[in-house]
Amino acid sequence: MKIVTRKQINKGWSKDKKYCVTDENGIRYLMRVSAMEEYDKKQSEFNRMKQVASLGVPMCQPIVFGVCEEGVYSMQSWIDGVDGKECMNTFSDTKQYEYGLEAGRILKTIHSIPAPKTQEDWATRFNRKMDRKIKKYTECPLKYENGQAFIDYINANRHLLKNRPQTYQHGDYHIGNMMIDKTGKLYIIDFDRDDYGDPWEEFNRIVWCAQKSPQFSSGMVNGYFDGEVPLAFWKLLALYISSNTLSSLYWAIPFGEEEIKGMRNQAKEILAWYDTMNNPVPTWYSKR
Repeated sequence: MKIVTRKQINKGWSKDKKYCVTDENGIRYLMRVSAMEEYDKKQSEFNRMKQVASLGVPMCQPIVFGVCEEGVYSMQSWIDGVDGKECMNTFSDTKQYEYGLEAGRILKTIHSIPAPKTQEDWATRFNRKMDRKIKKYTECPLKYENGQAFIDYINANRHLLKNRPQTYQHGDYHIGNMMIDKTGKLYIIDFDRDDYGDPWEEFNRIVWCAQKSPQFSSGMVNGYFDGEVPLAFWKLLALYISSNTLSSLYWAIPFGEEEIKGMRNQAKEILAWYDTMNNPVPTWYSKR
């Protein structure tokens, strides 16, 4: 493949450098470049992407992995479309819900890949993670209004983590990592945070979806569970969202006042959805 043009893409939080490149036949690709010391990690990531793509998941198809002057690179198929986050509200409520259903069904397919047998017990791993987050939040000079509600909910519901299954996870599954192409098809992008863990934990980013489109978010949950959503899911999701929200405040500090304000507002909104963590089913959810 001979690259004729290369244009950098300055979007997202990934450390990878991203480019839209064009070959001599005018075909565009997504090129991701990482530091050379990331070689093993990125090769494993590329191979896992191939495994996901083999299931028929609509995504950037992994094409080639190799080494270049700047480091290690992967070449993926280009999706000509618009970010889901930017365009979702331009669709009717029904269409937003249908896209959510599709996103939920795709996620179910992604979760059909099992975790390695060597994977650490989920309850042990996630309890350690939550302990670390509670400690850092407690030591943080900033606090949320009613932030203790998140800690109380975590401590009262740790038992829900016992015996949870583990699968492959996309790692950052939300509306900002989805695209709608020119034919109206939904695609999943950015698998660079993939991991293994409780499949239900994957919904912890649904907060950003619900802020943008409650219809999409409701569809995503209903599509995943085929309309029969167990109460156990909602209780666990509230635990995962509580954990994430705690860490968001101290995470935001280096990014400045605007980011801190955004996280404070988000925590306030979450507490409203969950009646200060007294109701595990959020108010944005609709069974349709």
